[in-house]
Amino acid sequence: MSDSIIHSSPLAPEAQPLVEGLIGEYDGRYGDLRRPGGARAELLRYPPQAFAPPFGDFLLLLRGGEAIAGGAFMSHDDETAEVKRVWTRGDLRRQGLARRIVLALEESAAAQGYTRAYLTTGFRQPEAAALYLSLGYRPLFDPTVDPELYRSLPFEKHIGARAGQPGRSPVPGPAASFAEATARVTALKAQQEAKIAARLAQRKTAA
Repeated sequence: MSDSIIHSSPLAPEAQPLVEGLIGEYDGRYGDLRRPGGARAELLRYPPQAFAPPFGDFLLLLRGGEAIAGGAFMSHDDETAEVKRVWTRGDLRRQGLARRIVLALEESAAAQGYTRAYLTTGFRQPEAAALYLSLGYRPLFDPTVDPELYRSLPFEKHIGARAGQPGRSPVPGPAASFAEATARVTALKAQQEAKIAARLAQRKTAA
């Protein structure tokens, strides 16, 4: 049975296994932290248009017409694509499917003119962090420090026209506490949400 990678949308029927799979995964790992709205609210933080050209993309890996892996990216800034929503079906992990998705996202982002990929993963997802390190991503955190003091672990990698160039973004120090780390992450997400909303509004006005 052959696999195929397609361009899709968070709202597409075929994407719902990815959406529901991520919600179950995140709530299972982080549900005790009592995030407002849980994982579903986090996944709905950005509108579907953020994951469509010219700002982003949403990819699904299909096998027999069923989504078994997927991921997306959106605009972080003019040069940077922010990778989001990387997921593999639980019974098909450790087969390189997430790697295929991330590489396909990098290729799509480069085709849209992005030269840097940025992403974050949660502090309770060491296997995801290991994947990004294996793909050449540079950690923007101190890996010798308790990851709870960052809460969200950021990475960067140059792609497209700047592929292979070393990253030089500053690496911030850890927070003094988990509560402070949470406040930092909350503020950064709010800034990015506002930035995406402004870009989408600008494009709508221009159209």
